[in-house]
Amino acid sequence: MQIEALYKIFLEHPSIQTDTRKLQKGDLFFALKGENFNGNLFAQNALNAGAAYAIVDEIADDSTDARLIKVADVLETLQALAKYHRQQFNIPFIAITGSNGKTTSKELVHQVLSASYITYTTKGNLNNHIGIPLTLLSIKKDAEIAVIEMGANHQKEIESYCDYTMPTHGVITNCGKAHLEGFGGIEGVRKGKGELFDYLRKNNGIAFIMNDYDYLIEMSTGIKTVKTYGTVDADIIGSANISKEFLDVTITKGSSIKNIQTNLVGEYNLPNVLLAVAVGKYFKVQDDKIKIALEHYVPSNSRSQLIERGTNKIILDAYNANPTSMKAAIENFAKMATPEKVLILGGMMELGEESIAEHESVIRLINAYKWKNVVLVGGDFGKIVNPYTNFSTSIEAKEWFTKQHFENTGILVKGSRSMQMEKVLEV
Repeated sequence: MQIEALYKIFLEHPSIQTDTRKLQKGDLFFALKGENFNGNLFAQNALNAGAAYAIVDEIADDSTDARLIKVADVLETLQALAKYHRQQFNIPFIAITGSNGKTTSKELVHQVLSASYITYTTKGNLNNHIGIPLTLLSIKKDAEIAVIEMGANHQKEIESYCDYTMPTHGVITNCGKAHLEGFGGIEGVRKGKGELFDYLRKNNGIAFIMNDYDYLIEMSTGIKTVKTYGTVDADIIGSANISKEFLDVTITKGSSIKNIQTNLVGEYNLPNVLLAVAVGKYFKVQDDKIKIALEHYVPSNSRSQLIERGTNKIILDAYNANPTSMKAAIENFAKMATPEKVLILGGMMELGEESIAEHESVIRLINAYKWKNVVLVGGDFGKIVNPYTNFSTSIEAKEWFTKQHFENTGILVKGSRSMQMEKVLEV
């Protein structure tokens, strides 16, 4: 079936599902397959459950159901359909990638733009080769701006996303020590993330960069229009006040906003806030609306959440962790005014040959401060001799935690997603 014909069907049934457990009547079911699953095996079940059509690339010889649409490759068809849908819009598409902060940045930018525009964005962490097409296909005709998050763990991945997202504007939040195994080191990270700027450079796009980072200045060379934000020498300049639990931001250039009292924890969120201000100003969102939008944003999904439990204050930052974000979180936590502090840290994944060295570096950083308790959980922490309490899983750490009777204590819980560190706090 030609993509134009499939698109006509999509317009009649503009809701796509890849999981039969979440299927709603009238959905289009795309039978994706991977190493451990084959959606083709559930296509008929999807139709029986109410799907309007099922797009498959395998079909039984005895099947006669006309609602089965056979294509050469379901995933490639999903991506091609997303690109065709994207081509129907003549609006700004802002792509955001980076090693750290991209989801928070995406949420803040969406919050600000939504104050003045009908804005669509990535839901949750649908930022990969499946999630991005689904995000694009969820954008309705009334859209005025779209904000698309792009995650990646190897080179050429961002390049492929740009092919069907076709961004007009782009952000690389930073290039840190994340997914080193897949990217092949920090230079590989910069090359991989830089594929977004390569696309903007070739297509006369516009980049927003954190001007404090020399490497981003270099990476953006050749892009005709670059808008900057940072702590010095930028279009939008701001600074952080970390004397309180939440981040307060003072804007000193580029906006009449004097102060933004956020619900974000950590100085490391300053670039994310400044980016949102820069994007808002570029798209002519009024300053008072920018301020209100940022002050009303409350993080969720275990991303730098501040949880008050009795007299204790817990920072839950368990959505992801890499050496760069782990260092920033520990240093920020050490600066907080709480006299008693407890660290509960999970292992960092996808670091390849550098994993042991990076975990040793975290332990050296921990050694530089005074803590009430330090708990290390799983990953390569277990392969390093250290003086702290060690557990293999977050469930074991939870059992330890429930036996403690902390009062007036600050607690940082952080680790890679696979460590499921949020389970430490389950009651």
